[in-house]
Formats: sequence, C-alpha cells, structure tokens
Amino acid sequence: MGGRALGSSVSGARPVGVLGGTFDPIHIAHLAIAEEAREALGLEKVLFIPAAMPPHKVDRPVSDPEHRMAMVELAIADNPAFEASRIELGRTGPSYTVDTLEALRGDGADLVLILSAEAFRELRTWHRPERILELARLGVVPRDGFPDANRAYLAEHFPGFEDRATFLTAPRLRLSASDLRERAATGRSLRYLVPDAVAAYIGDHALYSDPIWRKNRP
Repeated sequence: MGGRALGSSVSGARPVGVLGGTFDPIHIAHLAIAEEAREALGLEKVLFIPAAMPPHKVDRPVSDPEHRMAMVELAIADNPAFEASRIELGRTGPSYTVDTLEALRGDGADLVLILSAEAFRELRTWHRPERILELARLGVVPRDGFPDANRAYLAEHFPGFEDRATFLTAPRLRLSASDLRERAATGRSLRYLVPDAVAAYIGDHALYSDPIWRKNRP
C-alpha cells in the first residue's frame, strides 16, 4: 500500500510526525524517511527526538546526549518542517516511546510515529505497544535488506489495530549508524552519508575516535 495523506484532527491541525532514535549519528536516511513521511502523509512537521537512554542499547556505548542533539540540530537546520525536541533528554531512566507519546498527546497533538519496517516488526517487544497504537498512528517506511511491512503483522499481534498504520513504499536507503561510527573510528570519510555539518561536528569533537566504536577491535 502506498502513502496517503492522513486525516486532520478535530481542531483542523495537520498531524505531527514523531521520529525517535539514538541518532548516533543522524544520517541522510533518517532525513530522507522523515521527508517522505512528511510529504506522503501530509504532516505539519516532523519532530526528531533523540533518546537519552535507549532501552535496547543499555549494554552498548552511546555518545553523550548533548552531542547527539547537536548533530540533529545541525542536520535539520535547513528544513523548516523539521524540529528537534529535547523531551527525552531531561527524563531519568530508559527513554520509552510510550512515555514520550503520552507527553506529546497532552499538548493535543495528532501524532504519527514514523518507524522503519525493521522497527515495526519489533513493535511487540516494546514497552506497552498497545498503548503506543492508541496514542499514535504509524507511518512505516521500508528499509532495504528487510522484509516489507504489512497489516498482517498487526492483525496477528495487535488485532483490532489493523487500521493504525500506513505503509510507504520509499525511500529504500540502506545505512547503518554502527557502520558510520566504524568508518569514523577508522578515519574513513562520512561525506555524502551524513550532512556536511554533521561530518564536521564529528571531526571537530573526535566523537568516534575511541577504539570502542570499532566493531572488530582487538
């Protein structure tokens, strides 16, 4: 099923997209899927929300939240429809998506959670996934190398919520933040993989120069 504009809320405002993640670093695939969702689903804006403590990465190194926020701000600076949010950075404990959506809905926003097909298929492992589906509709984008998402997954694991997702058909960019950290750690170029301002920030702060970022370190 291709993308289509989602309905407006009762107040007449267009829905707001929510794109969360570690953003370590943010890269061009993040930006491309956000723009695709914004256009295809008729979103007023897309909120980029760096996680302070990603619950699925508690056993892995993660860059300081302020560095990740700075990279997000640099990456989206030239798009007036993109906005960075610090809503999770001041929160203690794991950054659960459901808590963020609860807070955003408290402002009266009509929300669309933007997910990759990979993340969509892991939704049942998330904290309070049924409540996530109550709080926000899903805009699911494909990820190259992973099976396309469809309503059958919702029908199997979340019966009654089949109408809560719209499945987009593009873009199909295969980029991995872990691969980018490895490139930076080994001195390879990030040009054309992250925005120029983000590449400069990574270099200026030597973010991934420590051997801990190398996948196959001694």
